[in-house]
Amino acid sequence: MPEPVTSRLSLRVQPNAARSELAGWHGTALRVRVAAPPVQGRANAAVAAILADSLQIPRRSVNIVRGHGSRDKVAAVAGLDDAELQRRLRNLVNDAGSAAARN
Repeated sequence: MPEPVTSRLSLRVQPNAARSELAGWHGTALRVRVAAPPVQGRANAAVAAILADSLQIPRRSVNIVRGHGSRDKVAAVAGLDDAELQRRLRNLVNDAGSAAARN
């Protein structure tokens, strides 16, 4: 049986934001804003939830594996290889950027 595919994703997180969203790129890291405060793991849970929802994968497929108490985090995304993860993120971030430009 083949091993499940898991990709790693570098994140730059802004807790206590006005709204939760994927906000573009911060160098090679995906910038994520979450409305949740950085206490008792709420911001980390919100990051995992917005990633799972945006990527259209189950919540259990996204785990924060490094940087639990930091703005710079690494998430493991199960079920997507690196190429598919990058393709989906590119589409999401480009769509969000063009929607903001229209408003």
